[in-house]
This record gives sequence, structure tokens and C-alpha cells, in this order.
Amino acid sequence: MDESRSLERPESALPGPIRRTALHDTLVNRLRDMIIEGHLSPGTRLNEGQLGQMLGVSRTPLREAIKYLASEGLVELVPSRGAVVKRFGAKDVQDMLLVLGTLEELAAKLACAIASEEGIAEIRGLHDRMVQHYKAGDRLEYYKLNQNIHTAIVALSGNAPLAEIHAMLQTRLKRIRFIGHEGPEKWAAAVAEHEEMIEALEARDQQRLAAVLGRHLTNAWERVRGAI
Repeated sequence: MDESRSLERPESALPGPIRRTALHDTLVNRLRDMIIEGHLSPGTRLNEGQLGQMLGVSRTPLREAIKYLASEGLVELVPSRGAVVKRFGAKDVQDMLLVLGTLEELAAKLACAIASEEGIAEIRGLHDRMVQHYKAGDRLEYYKLNQNIHTAIVALSGNAPLAEIHAMLQTRLKRIRFIGHEGPEKWAAAVAEHEEMIEALEARDQQRLAAVLGRHLTNAWERVRGAI
């Protein structure tokens, strides 16, 4: 049988995506959420046997997921200890937030100048959904939409290098940013800042949006510094 001819079938007849990819993404997302929520705290060694039993998977896909999280900077591969949840010191966090704020201020100015109305409307939609989760007390889903909004604003800048560096830092700060919403007062303050952010973006007010984002990241440091 001619194997080359055996694939000459309509695209709809070909097999779907490889399930292993879906498993990898699911594992990465699950482990990332466990780190963000503190179920896997900084300094915790990731025991592949225990995690595999807990999640119902073998060591091979679990090891690949852990390596991926290491590439994101959330996990550290330590000789003789294996994979460990990354622990960032106070200066590390403060320095990263300073750079993140500077990047977002620049992105704000670029976005206000070139963003499409559709792009801005999509961010308004993310914001409205985020507020719904806030009102429902769903911190993790609120947090994910919160981060999506920051990513989307940077994407509207149209500057690929800026977006790439921003994504790297934002990923490393996931757990830190999450604990910044602990307590009703801190959470309410963060939501209020996001309200200002969206209003400034919709008005295409470059200076106001840059100022709000800069203040938002400065306040983020004040909200988390006592927990580091």
C-alpha cells in the first residue's frame, strides 16, 4: 500500500489534535494555579511521585510540565533537590514591579495613540467580567482576568519586544500579584484603580492612563511588601 496516498483524504477525515498536547497544557495550568494560590508555596520541592498520584498522571508529562514552568521562571531546577517553587526576595519583587510599571506606562501611551475601537471594547469586556468575579468573591478567576487586561493593554501598543519582556516579568510575578488582593480593602482598591484605567483608555488619555498604571504598580508593591 502506498503510504503517501493513504493521507490524501479530506482534512475533516484526518485525526484531531494529539491528546498529549492537551494534557500538557492542562497540567501546566493546574500546577501554575497551585503555585499562584499558594498550594505549592515558594521553596516547596515538587515531588513528581506525589504530584503524579494527586493529579492522576504519569511522571513523563508531569516532568515536561514542570520544565515548562521552569522556563517561565515560576519553578527552579536545583541540583540535588530537583524542581523547587521559585522564591523571590523583596528586592527582586520591587525591582520587577518597577520595570513592569515602566513598561506599562509606555504601553499605555502607545495604545491610546494606535488602538482600534474594537480592541478597547474587548478590554472593557474583560474588565466587566473581572468585576463580576470580584462581586462573586472568586479571587482566582478575577486575578486571571486582571492579568489578561494588563496583557491586552500592552498588546494594543503594537510593540512586540515590549510585549515579550512584559510577559516574562508578569509570569514571574503571578503569585506575588495574587497575594496583593488579599483582604477586602486591598482588593477593593485594586478594582477601583482598574476602573480608572479603563476610563482613561476609553478616553484615549495617554497621560492619565500612564499615570494610573504607574500608580497601580507602585501600589501593588505596597500591597505585597509585608507578605514577602
